[in-house]
Amino acid sequence: MHQLVLLRHGESEWNKLNLFTGWYDCDLTDHGRTEAAAAGEMMAEAGFAPDLSHTSLQVRAIRTANIALDSMQRLWVPVRRSWRLNERHYGELTGANKAETTAKYGADKVKVWRRSYDVPPPEITAENKFNPNDDSRYSDLPPELLPTSECLADVVARMMPYWFDAIIPDLAAGKRVLVVAHGNSLRALVKHLEGISDDEISEVNIPTGVPLHYELDQAFHPAESKPLEQRYLLDAEAVRLRAEAVAKQASGS
Repeated sequence: MHQLVLLRHGESEWNKLNLFTGWYDCDLTDHGRTEAAAAGEMMAEAGFAPDLSHTSLQVRAIRTANIALDSMQRLWVPVRRSWRLNERHYGELTGANKAETTAKYGADKVKVWRRSYDVPPPEITAENKFNPNDDSRYSDLPPELLPTSECLADVVARMMPYWFDAIIPDLAAGKRVLVVAHGNSLRALVKHLEGISDDEISEVNIPTGVPLHYELDQAFHPAESKPLEQRYLLDAEAVRLRAEAVAKQASGS
């Protein structure tokens, strides 16, 4: 049986401010650091001791991985990083307040931008002061691969090669793997693992700081069929409340 845990980073500074973040590189809040440490404790209590970790290139995921591993006294494990695990690129919405954007464009339009499978937000412009595309960490990325906006289908397309080429080989080698990433890059992977349809994935919300544990069979599919909320290393009601908070961000409620 292959052991995999997916972990969305703890609350970030822009999560707290209810801003579209995407590829913008903000750090964790104090609460986010607490969530990260608690995630490590949850994994330890569940008997999951990762042999290695994969993260995005974004500080909030890197910081979460470090804190969680440190709380398990496993800060020494190898870590691999890839832009393919980055959050979805929110295009010109980057830096915009979610509730204010909803008030401006309407809830239906913003839900399409946030949650539809194949409709991206408007492309980011050079005038957007939060444009992350000139960041030096992406300087070696071919221009044709550097996104200016993404829908979830785009995230699936750029994330899945990393799943097959980097994560599965680690699992196949018998490693217990921790993947620390973002709401949308993890939704993309959960969509694949759970066989969730393009329409149904719009209603899936990944809460911050709660480990999602998978036991995978030899074909790297979930070995046991059960509701997604039962895979979290936290009680279902607490997960439900955290996921609802993610879903309500655009309304500001």
